[in-house]
Amino acid sequence: MCKKIKVAFIYVHNFYRRQIAEALGKEFGSDRYEFYSAGTEIKSEINQDAVRPLKKMYGIDMEKTQYSKTISDIVEVDIIVTMGCNVRCPIISHNYKEDWGLYDPSGKSDEEFLKVIKQIEINIKEKYNAKL
Repeated sequence: MCKKIKVAFIYVHNFYRRQIAEALGKEFGSDRYEFYSAGTEIKSEINQDAVRPLKKMYGIDMEKTQYSKTISDIVEVDIIVTMGCNVRCPIISHNYKEDWGLYDPSGKSDEEFLKVIKQIEINIKEKYNAKL
């Protein structure tokens, strides 16, 4: 059996974009990968503006499948993906790093959240040999 490549989506807060990426990675990513999300700070709940469209588009209820984790709560990973950390990104051990540069749709319409969710889906499918 081949060792799975561990991918972590990280940021300061583990509030929604990282959790969306983890959920979509588990939904669309190939069985060669394990997906995690984490931050350096914990929020008490996932942003409802992200929960609603993800449930509507994919039937994924992040309130049941995701929870806020710090980087110390996840396993050692091979790849870290940031999504526009700017200067405050957490540092964890990894073999490869990339930044997806996604903007923060907080406080904006569902349509803006849908754009970010769709871009995360595209990235997952392109980069992690997704099930098409």
